[in-house]
Amino acid sequence: MRWFFAGLLLMIFSLALAAEGLLIPENNPMPIYPKVLSRAGVEGEVRVSFIVKADGSVSGINIVQSAHPDLAEVVKDAVTQWRFKPWTVAGERPAEQSVVAPIVFRLDLDQPIDINQWLKSVKCHVINGGFRNMPEHALVDAKVFDYTRAYISNVIHKSQLADEQRRAIIAEMNRRVPMIVRGCRENPMRRYMSFLPGEVRDLL
Repeated sequence: MRWFFAGLLLMIFSLALAAEGLLIPENNPMPIYPKVLSRAGVEGEVRVSFIVKADGSVSGINIVQSAHPDLAEVVKDAVTQWRFKPWTVAGERPAEQSVVAPIVFRLDLDQPIDINQWLKSVKCHVINGGFRNMPEHALVDAKVFDYTRAYISNVIHKSQLADEQRRAIIAEMNRRVPMIVRGCRENPMRRYMSFLPGEVRDLL
C-alpha cells in the first residue's frame, strides 16, 4: 500500500538567504518531532534565524516564531549541529551569511487523500501483526493509529474542524487504543474502524 512507506514526520525545509551566494548543507540533521506532540496531533511551524560563517559553522541561533515551545526546543537543538560547506571570503562572498529557515512539523503529508477508504475497510487481521511484541504503553504509536491521526490532522479542513476539536478527537482515540487493540486481536475478521470512537468513524 502506497501510504506505508511514508513516515509520520515530514518537514518542509527551505532557506531564505539574506546575503548573496549559495549555502550547501553538509550535515543538517532535521529536528525530531516530539512524540508527545505527534501523538496529540499538534502541528505547526518554527521560524529560526542563524548565522552561517565562512568555515561552515552556525552561530547566533534565534527562534523567531514557534507554534509550540517544544517544537522550538527541538529545532534549536538540531540547528546547533548544522554545518555547511565552507567557502573562501572574497568578492561577493562575505565572512558570514544570515539565514531564516521555516521548519514545518506536519503529520504524514504523503498519504493519499483517500486513505480513509483503506482505514474504513481494513480488517483487523491485516493490522494485528503491527501490534505484535509491542508493550501496551507503545501501542498508541502503531502505524495504523499514526495513519488515522494523520488523516484527521491533514485531510479535514480547519474550517470544518477546529484544532481544539481535532485534538480532542485524537486524544479520545489515543485513550481507547488498548481497547481497540484488544478488540482487533479478539475479532480478526472485524473491520478496524468498527472499534474506533464514533467521532473518528464519522470523519472517515
